[in-house]
This record gives sequence, C-alpha cells and structure tokens, in this order.
Amino acid sequence: MSTTFTIDTATSRATSTPAPMKRLTVPSIRARKGGEPLVMLTAYTVRTAQLLDPHCDMLLVGDSLGQVVYGLPSTVPVTLEMMAAHGAAVVRGSYHAVVVVDMPFGSYEASPEKAFESAAYLLKQTGAAAVKLEGGQAMAPTVKFLSERGIPVMGHVGLTPQAVNTLGGYGARGRSKAEADKIVADAGAVAEAGAFAIVIEGVVEPIAIAITHAVACPTIGIGASAQCDGQVLVAEDMLGLFDRTARFVKKFDDLAGRISAAVETYAADVRSRAFPGAEQIYAPKD
Repeated sequence: MSTTFTIDTATSRATSTPAPMKRLTVPSIRARKGGEPLVMLTAYTVRTAQLLDPHCDMLLVGDSLGQVVYGLPSTVPVTLEMMAAHGAAVVRGSYHAVVVVDMPFGSYEASPEKAFESAAYLLKQTGAAAVKLEGGQAMAPTVKFLSERGIPVMGHVGLTPQAVNTLGGYGARGRSKAEADKIVADAGAVAEAGAFAIVIEGVVEPIAIAITHAVACPTIGIGASAQCDGQVLVAEDMLGLFDRTARFVKKFDDLAGRISAAVETYAADVRSRAFPGAEQIYAPKD
C-alpha cells in the first residue's frame, strides 16, 4: 500500500495551509551549476519539512535517520521501508523543495536491476523526485541504468557512511594522493553516468574544489568546501540538538538547551499545580 496521502490542512495540527509556491524540479537544480549556491538539509518528519521547506532548494531524507531518529549505531541497519515511510512524510510536509530519498545499504549494490526495483519502490511510495546512492566508479553503471529509465540520481562520494565497516571509521578521506585521485575519478564516473548532482562528504578541501571544477553537475558539500555548488547538513546537527557532532558542523542554534529549559519550566509548573491554569481547562456551561 502506498504511503502517499493528502493531509487535510483543516484538521491536522502539523499541517498549516501551504503558501502558493511552485515546487522546484531536478532540471532546475542541475541548471544551478556555478550559480547561486544550493541549500540542502535533511528532514525526516512532516513538521520538520514544513519548517525547512521555504528556505531550502532540496530536502534530503537521509539514511542518517537511523542514528538521528532511531538511535542505531550506523546507517547500515536502515531498511527500505523506513526510508519510504519517512520520505512520504517529508513530501507531505513540503511544497517547494526537491525531495531526495537515500537508498539504504543493501537495496541497490547487487545489480542495476535490483537498484531499479528499490528506487521505483521509493519513488512510488513517497512521491519524491529523486534517490541518492553512495559509491563511485563501481556504482556508475547503476547510476546510468537508473537515469536512462527515468529515475533521477544524486551521487555521493568521499566519506560514504554505508561503507563505514570498510573505511574503518568516519575520518576525513583523501589524505593520500592515491585516495584523492580515486575520489576525483569516482565523482567523474558518477557525473558521466548521469547523476544530476553529487554529494561530496568528509574530504580534504582540494578534492572538493577539483571535483566541482571538473564535473558538469552541481556538487553539494558536507565537510568539503565552500566552493562547492551547495551545502548540506543534518538539520538536527546544525540546530544544536546533539552535543556531539562532526568537525564540519556549525551549530546555528542551541535547540537542545532551549528545549531542556522549556521542559524544566513545564515540570516545575506541573509539580506546583500552576499548570493547567484557567486558560487551559474547560469550565462548565451555565
């Protein structure tokens, strides 16, 4: 059964009536190469999507939800069904940004045909515009296979979290010349195969700059370089909801501190019986 539904804006507390705004398209994102930087953040829920959508060109339903939402140790255990459920929620909560859904580990690596089956499932279930998959030259035939069959693909090179067991951790990639050359070649292969954009994660800056100059599609940096064609962060990281974040994260707020303070005040009001007050209770009718 599809997870795409229309929300009744009159009854859902999470959904206000959207302002009229035409949703961006994959071709419009690709056309931004070398232009105004693209803004991208992760989103996993309807309400988060609503808040981020007016300010973003793309919303990524990242498999990082495994850690952010479910408390898993890595992205590896994330399932196709989890991505579909959260992807549909983000599509329902947005009306401007291009929504891209991560293909989870094990859903695309076996063959291009398997990747097509998984990607088609995600797009049908969510209503999203595109999928993202990790990997370079080895995945280029898959990117080509999907792109030629009407499925827009965003690539992902450099630090690829799904390969954490092979990489041995989340450290920056490309410190040796051999590894740097491989990452640049990976990006070139994915771009040549038809990716409409490429995420470059956790690499030393010269690699990100070299890739951005070399490929025809936009590059989206995360721990890469301000010279990329756009940037992405996990929204919960940049909002300050977690104490521990990667070096490349800038915290633009301290929501964790503000939420904690609000809950502390709520708890005090409950314990002192100050809440609920007259404004929050129903008086009998005369």
